Amino acid sequence: MDDLTEEASPHFIHSTLRERIVEHVFVGDALRRLWQLGVTDVEVLRSEFDAGGYDLVMARGRVTRHIQFKTKIVGGKTDEVKISLKLMEKPSGCVIWIVVTPDLLFDHYLWFGAGPGEPLPDITTFAVAKHSKGTSEGEKNERPNHRKVRISRFEKVASLDEILRRLFGDLGDAKGA
Repeated sequence: MDDLTEEASPHFIHSTLRERIVEHVFVGDALRRLWQLGVTDVEVLRSEFDAGGYDLVMARGRVTRHIQFKTKIVGGKTDEVKISLKLMEKPSGCVIWIVVTPDLLFDHYLWFGAGPGEPLPDITTFAVAKHSKGTSEGEKNERPNHRKVRISRFEKVASLDEILRRLFGDLGDAKGA
């Protein structure tokens, strides 16, 4: 990044906006790619807020994916994310950590999840997450229903096609695949 400190960076100041942009671009790119593959039977449902541990639901046939999105800048220092235990209650929860350039171009993906129809891997034994903001005394309270998942637990995925296969399985039955 430029000579700006991390706190002065637009990526820090406008992190919520950045996350929304990345999520919208992902959905658009995913639906366009599925269309190109002849897949037109995908539903997309957006969570009004993150009370269930996910941001988005994508469904195709019998596969319903509850997806938690995370974003990271290429070369950024972040090496863990906070994941709600509620995501484990969903039939096929997963986390897609999207790594972007400073201009919000997708560089690659990080995947944490299992196959279609399988639940999120067990995270109950991972370290308990803490609130990012401290109390008036500066203490950061624990978030007992959230766990810290380190980047080393994620698998690097280079392409959108591979992410779509991880979400829905083999798309070979679709036209042109």
